[in-house]
Amino acid sequence: MLVLFETPAGYALFKMKDESKLDDPDNIFTHFATPEQAAKTLKLKAFSKFENTTDAMSAVTALVEGKLSKGLKKFLSAELSELDLKEKLAVGDSKLAASIAKKMEINVVSDSTTLEVMRGIRSQITTLISGLPESDMNAMILGLSHSLSRYKLKFSPDKVDTMIIQAIHLLDDLDKELNTYAMRAKEWYGWHFPEMTKIIVDNLAYAKVIKAMGFRSNAASVDLSSVLPEELEKEVKDAAEISMGTEISDEDIDNINHLADQIISITEYRAQLYDYLKNRMAAIAPNLTCLVGELVGARLIAHAGSLLNLSKQPASTIQILGAEKALFRALKSKHDTPKYGLIYHASLVGQAGPKIKGKVARTVATKCALSVRVDALGETEGPTVGIELRAKVEARLRQLEGKAKTAAGSATKNKKEGQKKFEFKQTKSFNASTDVVMSESTPKKRKAEDSDAEEAEAAAPTPSRSKKTVAKGDEETEKKDDGEKKKKKKKKAAEDNVTELAVVGTPTTPANGSEEKPKKKKKKSKTADDE
Repeated sequence: MLVLFETPAGYALFKMKDESKLDDPDNIFTHFATPEQAAKTLKLKAFSKFENTTDAMSAVTALVEGKLSKGLKKFLSAELSELDLKEKLAVGDSKLAASIAKKMEINVVSDSTTLEVMRGIRSQITTLISGLPESDMNAMILGLSHSLSRYKLKFSPDKVDTMIIQAIHLLDDLDKELNTYAMRAKEWYGWHFPEMTKIIVDNLAYAKVIKAMGFRSNAASVDLSSVLPEELEKEVKDAAEISMGTEISDEDIDNINHLADQIISITEYRAQLYDYLKNRMAAIAPNLTCLVGELVGARLIAHAGSLLNLSKQPASTIQILGAEKALFRALKSKHDTPKYGLIYHASLVGQAGPKIKGKVARTVATKCALSVRVDALGETEGPTVGIELRAKVEARLRQLEGKAKTAAGSATKNKKEGQKKFEFKQTKSFNASTDVVMSESTPKKRKAEDSDAEEAEAAAPTPSRSKKTVAKGDEETEKKDDGEKKKKKKKKAAEDNVTELAVVGTPTTPANGSEEKPKKKKKKSKTADDE
């Protein structure tokens, strides 16, 4: 049985003299209690020394990831003969054992017994490998462990994304604190000079005016030209003369001045921190910074955890990074998923119209994924890819805006062709001059009734009957005239009665004629019976 052991100095291959000692795993440590017992148990067959620290670092990195490095494969191929291939090879790491068995077709063993053997070899490594002092071994272990730690932490003095994450978080905290302090200062000093809150909007300028002026009564004698422009300075001084604020004491103004000092100092530190973040982003992620800006790029890195983690994300994830709550809420309620997250604050997305923001955000996220991978895994310096990708995004934005304009123009054109414009047609108005007002005259009434009587006479068979009916009709008309005169006296409205008489007396209505004819026939029959 062969045993592969990795040391900081190189690879060691041991031959197991007596495999029966492995039958009892609990007592294996007894065989490595002394150097003599360890020499009786194992024999060094071959040793491959690392030439420099770079080779050692690459070999250890491959071992940590469970991969078979080129140097180890070459060493095993050269040292293992055809007879040795039939034997078992004990390897401490199970992942490395699986990769060796897969690529070299060797019978590899990696179990608890192998781990006990490795522990025994490690305790007697200086005696098993001759020419390797313990002091040199400790120095190599220390140097290799430091190199491995730097590799795991991705340590680089120029590329430290941890500093960016801390800086952007601190920048957000400073913004919150500044807003809180400024709001408190405006409320506090507003009791003394409330008009100044509406005149001066900037928080830093407000704090500087408080420091320079103090009491509002000093406004006329204080020069504020270094803090405010001339127009605002005049407005502040005019408002101070007619202010409605309350009076405050010297102790109150001292505390307000201390708060103003804090606002000024925090604002200055924030500006310094922003410059630091800007320089760090230009050194670590120049392509991402060129595409979306310093703040958005830093927030994307902070949200992903590191620049390397962000480079592993697809473009669809980068597009909605920061909108996880909205995404899961939309999936749960089966609504539309969000189109953008932190990337919404990028200048390219902000330039787009509301209808094409989603398309532009998708394009920017795609280019961001490429830029981040170049920044994290590429060896070039400077925004080599970012400038080109930004130009492509701007061209895509112009293209989408042009399509939107042409689509809107065609829509209005089709709308004009399909639907005619409404034209107002003036209807004929009522012409009052064409009205005919009938005056109150009984002869016309009688003439109308005479015409009815003549029609009835023409329909009657004998002339004697027609004369009698005419006489009866005359009597009835006279009675009606008497009744109408009584109604006129009661109503005392001559004009209304004239119109009523005109309506009643019109012979053009077919309804009156149809009603009067049968009545006259009945009267004829009655007169005939009486006779």
